Amino acid sequence: MELNKWWKDAVIYQIYPKSFKDTNGDGIGDLAGIKEKLPYLNELGVDGIWISPVYLSPQVDNGYDITDYRIIDPMFGTNEEMYELIDLAHERGMKIIMDFVANHTSDHCVWFKESCKGKDNFFSDFYIWKDAKEDGSEPNNWGSSFGGSAWTWNEERGQYYLHYYAAEQPDLNWENPNVRQYIYDMIRFWKSKGVDGWRMDVITSISKDQSFPDNERPYSTSNQQNGPRMHEFIHEMNQEVLTPLNMMTVGESPAAKSYDAHLLVDPKREELDMIFTFEHMHVDRVHGDVNGRWATKKRDLPALKKILASWQIELRGRGWNALYFENHDRARVISRWGNDTNYRYECATAFATVLHGLQGTAYVYQGEEIGMTNPKFELEEYEDIELRGNYEHFVLNQKTMSHDDFLAAVHKISRDNARTPMQWNDSVHAGFSTAEPWFKVNPNYPEINVEKDRASEKSIFKYYQDLIKLRHTTTILRDGEFELFLADDEELFVYKRFEGEKTWFVVANFSEQSRSIEEVCSLVGNREINFIIKNNTERKDLASDLNPCEAFIVEIG
Repeated sequence: MELNKWWKDAVIYQIYPKSFKDTNGDGIGDLAGIKEKLPYLNELGVDGIWISPVYLSPQVDNGYDITDYRIIDPMFGTNEEMYELIDLAHERGMKIIMDFVANHTSDHCVWFKESCKGKDNFFSDFYIWKDAKEDGSEPNNWGSSFGGSAWTWNEERGQYYLHYYAAEQPDLNWENPNVRQYIYDMIRFWKSKGVDGWRMDVITSISKDQSFPDNERPYSTSNQQNGPRMHEFIHEMNQEVLTPLNMMTVGESPAAKSYDAHLLVDPKREELDMIFTFEHMHVDRVHGDVNGRWATKKRDLPALKKILASWQIELRGRGWNALYFENHDRARVISRWGNDTNYRYECATAFATVLHGLQGTAYVYQGEEIGMTNPKFELEEYEDIELRGNYEHFVLNQKTMSHDDFLAAVHKISRDNARTPMQWNDSVHAGFSTAEPWFKVNPNYPEINVEKDRASEKSIFKYYQDLIKLRHTTTILRDGEFELFLADDEELFVYKRFEGEKTWFVVANFSEQSRSIEEVCSLVGNREINFIIKNNTERKDLASDLNPCEAFIVEIG
């Protein structure tokens, strides 16, 4: 069966519903808010909408702790509203991608409640249970991604259960074929309602080493990825439901590298269509530090270029890239790696240019298209369970970070940086809600909002519109080959895309100073040029130096 690869020409917009648009005045975004903004997404030009979890949930981890996969949480709306939203998006030519959390559920899920009751019922082995050691301690030294042990004692059952994330998010036991069938049935249910694809949360964590060996370092999370049966489980899911139902998949794969990614996304292996790698998002991390992801350093542009280039080269002809800088788990890229004050427009459009010029499916996170920035809140103003758990672990218990150092890292990389309410206009609460929002609005909303950006001569939204149109009106971005130049340059990001007789150069200066254009000119040569897109409207040729954070795509004749 020849499957429709619509996603190869697509740009997908991620919505974090809780923070997108509130219509009923309770301070929480809802499905009706997404429905209200469908015309906005149409104008932007995106082809699909990825909606973060809206299922029934106690919201310990903002919906990634699911009580029931088939029921919409009342805080967002009703099932009927979700079905209507799917239909309305389809009428406007947009696909719907739902978030699929199959590594764990909420501890409120009936499967877990039944599993806690004993070792001899249908749900007993839906989760991973182990006896305590003789001294009553945890079965091994595995750590939770949210800090502390990955094991929690359950008094009712008299055993420990495994959770890679919060204690309220018990991990499912994929060794049990009934678990897998329950998950496949959930996929069938949402396909019957019109869902077009899945973003698969930490899908590479579903298989566990059944010998449960200790990690080298206590409470580390080095065991969490690429378990022994991972490929087997994903292939089975592909054959049981994904391919028969023609559903697009993008899997979250934290440990994937360019050289092994094809094992997940090569069409011949029949697993996933594409994956979100974390590799390029760690170029400001101090690897091996005891403080984990909170140990940060200055952006390493040569590393970023080389990683992105290696993914372009390694997956060519044997897989497909998922292109992103921002999502609900990532800070705002212009605050993290750029200058979000003096050169906010230039920075936002430069990062967009180098990302959208690559081969792959491009993802835009809500607010990225208007250059939203990280807030700089006080620690107590943040909501994220990961942040709070890691503060307790590294600052209060382990004492390897000071309060001030941790807060500085939070301001740079915390997940909550992406979760502040969407800034629609300069009215109260940024037009997100008429009530006090569930999470504080970034105070800069009077200056940075959709209404103001779209009215500006330097509109980031309009630049995204033009980038998205390029993906729809040319084949070079989808099919063209790739070559990186100036790999070790700490300021310039330059690469070539070429297909047949057509050649495009993608150029960005990530310095906050002017930069000589000589290297670019020597690459282009003495040939006729045509600017495809540029963030400096005054540039007519390649005669003058590059401005700070200037970017363009130029075609050479």
